[in-house]
Amino acid sequence: MAEPKPVVTEGLTKIYGDFWGRQKVHALVGLDLGLERGEIFGLLGPNGSGKSTTIKLLLGLIFPTAGRARVLGLAPGTTAVNQRIGYLPEESYLHRFLTGGETVDFYGRLFGLDRRERRRRTDELLDLVGLDDRARARQLREYSKGMSRRIGLAQALVNDPELLLLDEPTSGLDPIGTHEMKDLILRLKSQGKTILLSSHLLADVQDVCDRIGILDRGQLREIGRVRDLLLVRDIFQLQARGVTPQAREAILAAARKAGADIVATEHPTTTLEDLFLRVVGAEAKGRPDVRGPGSKPGATGAAAPGSPAARREPLFEPEPQSRRQGRATTDDHG
Repeated sequence: MAEPKPVVTEGLTKIYGDFWGRQKVHALVGLDLGLERGEIFGLLGPNGSGKSTTIKLLLGLIFPTAGRARVLGLAPGTTAVNQRIGYLPEESYLHRFLTGGETVDFYGRLFGLDRRERRRRTDELLDLVGLDDRARARQLREYSKGMSRRIGLAQALVNDPELLLLDEPTSGLDPIGTHEMKDLILRLKSQGKTILLSSHLLADVQDVCDRIGILDRGQLREIGRVRDLLLVRDIFQLQARGVTPQAREAILAAARKAGADIVATEHPTTTLEDLFLRVVGAEAKGRPDVRGPGSKPGATGAAAPGSPAARREPLFEPEPQSRRQGRATTDDHG
C-alpha cells in the first residue's frame, strides 16, 4: 500500500466571524494542495494572505469552516500526527528561565525519550543548529533573536519528525544566519524530511524550495516548480569567458543574421547575499580567535571548512558569572 502524502488539503476554507457570528474575514478559500514526500514546499504571500492560517489548520490549532485536511494520512491535531511532525512558529515562546540544553531536554521528556537518548539528541541538535557549549549553558532570556530561532528549530527536531512546518524560519536573522538556516533546511531535506516553509522573503524561498504556492487574499493564485515558474522561455542566454571584443561582435552579428532580436548584452552580476558573505567571511579570517581555550572550534557540528557556518564568529564573549543575572539580550551573527 502506497504511503499517504505528507499534506493534502481539499477545498480547505477558513472564515472568521464577528461577535454576532456573521462572516467577516475570508482568511482561506478553497485551498487544494498536496505535498510530495521529501520535498521542500514554499508557501508565499503578503501579510494577511492566509499562510499562517493554513499552518494553524494543518496543526489542528483551529478548525476549518469547510473542506478537509490530512497530515500524514490522518486528521490534523491528533496525538498520532503530533508525534511525527515538528513546528517552528514565527515567534518561539519557550521557557525563558531554562538554558538551551535544558530546553531541548525538556521537550525530549515530553516525547518520552529516555535519559540517554535525550542527552544524545540534545548534543546532536545543538551542534546542528550552531549553538556552542557556552550558548547552550545560558538562559533563553539572554538569547538574541537569532539564537532564539536556532533553539526553536532544535526543539522542533527533538522527535526526529517526518514533516516540518516552518513559519518564517529566517525571521530576525542576519545574512550569515540566514545563509546557515537555508543550508540547514537543505540538509534536513537530504535526510528525507518533508518541509512546508511559509515566508514572504522571496529570495530565501527561491534558494531552497522545490515547489512553491502563492497565496493572495486567501486564494491559491499560482503553484508549480520554482524553475518552471521563473523560466523565461522566449529569451536565450549565453555565458562565456575570454570573449574578445571582436568575438563578441561576431557572435552578435551571427545572432542578428539568424533573425534574433538582441534584448541585452551585459556582464552577469552576483547577488548581494553572496557579496556580503564573501566580504564578511574574508574579514573574519583575518581576526584572532577570541573564543578562549575551553571552546570547541567549529561547534556547528556539520559545517564544512570554509563554509559560512565554519566562518561564523562566536555568539558571545565569556563573562563573569555575577554579571549573568539580568543581563540584557545581546546581538550576534545568528
